[in-house]
Amino acid sequence: MEYNSKREHLTLPEYGRYVQAMVEHTMTVTDRIERNKMAEKIILVMAQLNPSNKDSADFLPKLWDHLFFMSDFKLDVDSPYPKPDGTTKTIKPKRLTYPQKKIKYRHYGSYIPKMIGKAIEWENQEEKKALTEQLANLMKKTYLIWNRDSVNDNLIHEQLAELSTGKLSLSEEFNLENTSDILKSNMVKRKNNNNKNKNNKQRKKNFVKR
Repeated sequence: MEYNSKREHLTLPEYGRYVQAMVEHTMTVTDRIERNKMAEKIILVMAQLNPSNKDSADFLPKLWDHLFFMSDFKLDVDSPYPKPDGTTKTIKPKRLTYPQKKIKYRHYGSYIPKMIGKAIEWENQEEKKALTEQLANLMKKTYLIWNRDSVNDNLIHEQLAELSTGKLSLSEEFNLENTSDILKSNMVKRKNNNNKNKNNKQRKKNFVKR
């Protein structure tokens, strides 16, 4: 018995050993016309192995690139697309750049501090007060999503003042939304989302059965 571990390394494992063997056989064919015909047939097989990518604009060019790649760029056939250079397999992808912003409180993300910054610039005092109250309630709701047990309202007051560098504050008579009401609302939303997911899965199962 011959094990795959003892066989030659596959250049592109997703196409399997048979496609690799077809490519290697095509390289041994001396007649160019016959080689071209065989290359086109291999492309058809490769396309059948990747049906989900057929709609992409670069689907066929990629298949031809993969064909040459599997031959170590030694296959001499007429491609309808520019033949890739052998150096392309050594090119490393560009390093992704990640945002380096430091978030003070991760449960608030980056948008709530930005909203607080906009609220500070608000000129109409009545609208500014209403917006500040809405932001405080939003902060409490967001806090409870990540810390589901409870939250002290004084903590929301303190963090609002901290994030606004003391430029926003709540009046003494203002009361934040009740914690139990927020938790109940969050539970209802989670149940509704779970029900939607279950219904979507059931629809997919019914569609497959048809």
